Amino acid sequence: MADEHEQPEKVWDEYDWERFLREQDLRTERYLELLERYADHPERDELIAKEMGWVDMEGEEESFWDDIEGEDSPEELELEDWEELEDAADQAEVHPLYQASFELTIWLDEALQARGKDASSHPAAVELSHQASIMGGKLAAALSDPESTELGMTIAYLKRALRAVNLGLNAYAELRREKVFGRTRDRRLREQLFEVRDGIVTLMGEVRSEWRRRQA
Repeated sequence: MADEHEQPEKVWDEYDWERFLREQDLRTERYLELLERYADHPERDELIAKEMGWVDMEGEEESFWDDIEGEDSPEELELEDWEELEDAADQAEVHPLYQASFELTIWLDEALQARGKDASSHPAAVELSHQASIMGGKLAAALSDPESTELGMTIAYLKRALRAVNLGLNAYAELRREKVFGRTRDRRLREQLFEVRDGIVTLMGEVRSEWRRRQA
């Protein structure tokens, strides 16, 4: 018989997942900083493990992959695990919102190349391309498992994708002021950015409604 005083496991909402993802971002940034600092040091791995807190009381080192969202290292993943990862990627790629994001990234790259080196190397163009890539990655994470019970995680990733597209729109506004694109390309870029942004906002609303329904 189950303990009548046992509390059900808390289901994380979008704010719990946002805190978790921010913590992982900070730890990842710290790891990359240490990797650069000790790049040529003969005891690089030991020094990084110590500063990251991956050494337990017995002095045994944990893996970077163990620390990042509890993932197994690539070497430890079995064929079945890789197939699951591939299936998740396929699920994201067929979603119309991800497809719109992917098409935007490809179109932007081609449009910048067509405008020449001055356009592709413009700081705002570099920022826009960067944010478009981030947006695609966050959408892939959000859409990889349509049957996921972790709706809070889905919302958290969608919010990150929304932040990326908004930063991209800021960069686009600068490009428009300086007339980096011609009128036709400028209009097309604006349409694609707003199409993805509106799609993210709509999907966030749908997922939040489903979250509230499940918690009722």
